[in-house]
Amino acid sequence: MSNIKFRGVMPAFVTPLNEDGTVREHVVAPMVDYLIDAGVSGFYICGATGEGTVMQPEARMRMAELVVEAVRGRVSVIDHIGAVDLITAKKLAAHAASVGVDAVSSVPPFFYGYGDDEIYNYYKALSDAADVPLVMYASPLSGVPVTTAMVGRLMEIPNMIGLKWTNPNYYEMHKIAKLCGGDINVINGPDETFLCGLSMGAQAGIGSTYNVMPKVFVDIYDSFMKGDLAAARAAQYKADVLIEIMLKRGCLPSLKWMLEQQGFDVGYCTYPLKRLSDAEIAGLRADLDAIEYEKNYL
Repeated sequence: MSNIKFRGVMPAFVTPLNEDGTVREHVVAPMVDYLIDAGVSGFYICGATGEGTVMQPEARMRMAELVVEAVRGRVSVIDHIGAVDLITAKKLAAHAASVGVDAVSSVPPFFYGYGDDEIYNYYKALSDAADVPLVMYASPLSGVPVTTAMVGRLMEIPNMIGLKWTNPNYYEMHKIAKLCGGDINVINGPDETFLCGLSMGAQAGIGSTYNVMPKVFVDIYDSFMKGDLAAARAAQYKADVLIEIMLKRGCLPSLKWMLEQQGFDVGYCTYPLKRLSDAEIAGLRADLDAIEYEKNYL
């Protein structure tokens, strides 16, 4: 059976949160439906965009339940269950498997500067805790330099199928994509270079800004798969204009504000993550108006 389980465009789903850290449950299903209608092929929940590592485990488990329920088997769900301690990560993995996610994912263990053997043991423990596909999240936020050799060893673990590669080093990605005779699920992370990832061997993409321009990223993927590189490049360049606007004020606070303007009551980022000032909101609104965001991106 192939390790390549996930293809296409998978938003790194935003978690709608109350100030006390609980999930705004009524918002989840409408957002899921909106993105599925736009053509996405799945969701990556409780990752960096979903603020999972700063949420309480109970809220993360509830988010998994809500998304699986809202999706109703129409597309895939990958649940990021990484945590600073293995006990919590294993608990989240077992719960995720029990509610029907299609895979679990985790950053490498962080904070203590773990070595390769310890990282291997961490993922082996997650595999033992949940008999579902397992996806490494190779994010610079973990502080772990992920190499082709490390990934090759991790692919020996039962249930390990691949990784989300959030790194601009596409030479290394291509080497990883050739592991296991090419039978490895490589998922692109950087939104601004989704097309680069596809060109260098990724079968899918997971990204934050997919939430606010899903059709643009579906266009990149579909055009690439049809061999229309000119159209794929044009769509990527278009996406990058909006990404640059969002990065001026911070991607995550901009993302949440933009979703609020679309009628999704997602709330603020978890404190003390940044919240936009009135001046920043005015600047963001002006920039969005200048590119006719609603007309050209939704």
